[in-house]
Amino acid sequence: MYNIRMMFVWLLLPLLPQITINFVQSATSGAPAPAPVLAVLPAYEIAKPNCRSTCGSLVVPYPFGTTKGCYLEKKGSLGKMDYFFINCTDDTPNLRGGNLQVHNISLDDGHVHILSKVSRACYNESGYRIGGKQYRLQVANFRVNSARNKFTVIGCSTLALITGSLDRNYTTGCASLCDGGVESSETGTCSGIGCCQTSLPKGTRDFKVSFQRVNNSASAKILCSSAFVVDQDLYNFSSTDLIEFDGKSFPVMLDWTVGKETCAMAMKNKSSYACVAPDSTCTDSAYGDGTGYRCNCPSGFQGNPYLINGCIDIDLCATSNPCQPTQTCINLPGSYRCKTSRSAASGIAIGVSTSLLILVVGSTWIYWLLAKRKHIKQKDKFFAQNGGFMLREELSKDSDLAETARLFTEEDLKKATSNYDETGIIGRGGYGTVYKGVLSPNNRAVAIKKSKLSDQSQISQFINEVIILSRINHINVVKLIGCCLETEVPLLVYEFVNNGTLSDHIHGKDVGTFLSWESCLQIAAEIAGAVAYLHSAASPPIIHRDIKSTNILLDENFMAKVADFGASKVVPRDHAEIATLVQGTFGYMDPEYFHSSELTEKSDVYSFGVLLAELITGEPAVSFDRPEKDRSLAAYFISSVRTGNGMPSIIQKNLVHEEKNIQQIKQVAMLAARCLKVTGDKRPSMKEVAMELEGLKTMVEHPWVDKDSTSDHNETEYLLNESVLSDAIGSTSFGFSSIVGFDNTSIEMTRKVQFR
Repeated sequence: MYNIRMMFVWLLLPLLPQITINFVQSATSGAPAPAPVLAVLPAYEIAKPNCRSTCGSLVVPYPFGTTKGCYLEKKGSLGKMDYFFINCTDDTPNLRGGNLQVHNISLDDGHVHILSKVSRACYNESGYRIGGKQYRLQVANFRVNSARNKFTVIGCSTLALITGSLDRNYTTGCASLCDGGVESSETGTCSGIGCCQTSLPKGTRDFKVSFQRVNNSASAKILCSSAFVVDQDLYNFSSTDLIEFDGKSFPVMLDWTVGKETCAMAMKNKSSYACVAPDSTCTDSAYGDGTGYRCNCPSGFQGNPYLINGCIDIDLCATSNPCQPTQTCINLPGSYRCKTSRSAASGIAIGVSTSLLILVVGSTWIYWLLAKRKHIKQKDKFFAQNGGFMLREELSKDSDLAETARLFTEEDLKKATSNYDETGIIGRGGYGTVYKGVLSPNNRAVAIKKSKLSDQSQISQFINEVIILSRINHINVVKLIGCCLETEVPLLVYEFVNNGTLSDHIHGKDVGTFLSWESCLQIAAEIAGAVAYLHSAASPPIIHRDIKSTNILLDENFMAKVADFGASKVVPRDHAEIATLVQGTFGYMDPEYFHSSELTEKSDVYSFGVLLAELITGEPAVSFDRPEKDRSLAAYFISSVRTGNGMPSIIQKNLVHEEKNIQQIKQVAMLAARCLKVTGDKRPSMKEVAMELEGLKTMVEHPWVDKDSTSDHNETEYLLNESVLSDAIGSTSFGFSSIVGFDNTSIEMTRKVQFR
């Protein structure tokens, strides 16, 4: 009889799906759909021999069963328990106990769906409870799936709580409000307006529901509240549920396992091990508490692993045909094999495919050639408009210059900066962004400056400055290695200096180093020597125009390097001054240049004087933390030096270690005061400044030079006399109040003036 039944199933297989889903739920009403008339069995073995495999519309696979001996008896604390017994009275399947209707049993993932009733609470218009029912669910050997099930509350002004006690005690809940009445709720959304949902704790085995009334502001039409646990994939809230919701049940997903131990423990006792199908696999309980396991058919098979003949081969060739169109699929037990078949049809297919491939490759190649040609034309255009041909002509005249000023390609610098990766940015300024790069093939570290704008009217001057800077060979000037003119804006490549800016070490909080007086004096002397070289030895002379602590770089040995010649101007030999647009940084800008627009070498001297004051005081060039009259460091410094008594208070404390330091600092302060004279003609030249600093530096390096000498000390005391200081410094009333309202960090200003 059993063989005849299996033959009948095999005959029906081509017409029916392998696995019938016996659980259908109405998404909007919450009520289960009518059961199908015929329960269609899968093709594999379902139940034990001579055992019933269906109950009404439900397929009952082993280890579940409807009669004793047909289900797996699971050992419990009271002996063998019939947890897997399906009570099939009147073709209605219920779990043990007879009150939990079963609608679906899954072997693959260890799930079973039951129907759980809805708990209700109704109130009169005064808010007093007048009726309702509360239901409790206990599933003993099963667990409520916390991933799929949600505790759902429907109503207005309602707080519902759900409580459990088996295995673990818990209480959770949610509130559902709808102050706007039914109209305020939204179908399909359980967000707290008319409907709310919350998750259940993992591993619960029971729950009961209780209600509380939050307030009496709800619509008079909504006097009843409902609460239930439901598989979230099988319920969709509707605003009509607030009015019509009595007497319904909802599907709850439960998890089940067999045995009372882990897979490793169960395999040792072969007589009770449930995974009996050949090569079947075992999986421990997902709850990780060692209470049970599940069985699965081996890869490439499907069916019931709890029966010796329950797993059957899947015909992969019929279900998915994983082979190529030109191949024949041959099914094997648990696997498949692809056999190549050659035919006229496959030859045509191969020919068409090859033609399409050639077409695609050819089109791509043509597109690439056109794009490359367009890119080359664009690079040639940029090269020409950036003065590339002018620079190339100059380089051809001077072989030494050609070796020094290298012309980089766009690809060279993209590769060096990883396509201008933002993580490689080491500085931003008013003139552009500076990236750290590594040049191939010698892995030389460089700084690549990418300008913001390209002024076509200044191209010839830009090329001239590139040539001049390439010829500068001074140890305290950042070396210009070359440039790239193939981009929209020119790119300049400098040597990389790795110890930050002087400003970082004076003002930075995270540098971690403090400059000694000897280091400050050394740095000042090196800067002065470099600027003096630009003014006197460079041909033609160069005015930097933006001397400031952020434009002074320090290497690992704290050697100073003057950088950023973006604002620099070349001075013709027959001109002592040039008329230009006022440009510079507030706090460092020469007041005479600001008012007259006439740029001279003494403008750099003034900026250097501010830099000396910055080194001595540790104060920024402009600070709004100081009183208004002292916001400019130049005014604050000169005022302190003039009074004499205020001088020690402005010196950085970490610079003063010995009496001789104080005397040297005062001498440098006097030099800074002379550099800060309002009238440029009264300021010393950078060459004089450099010579004086070199002399002081020599005294620091060779202290025996002035040992037991009092003449310098007496001279210094005389110079620090208030009347002498006043005469040396001169008037400083050149309108420092004009800078109020500007930031100190790097304020760039361009003011149009009339050329002379």
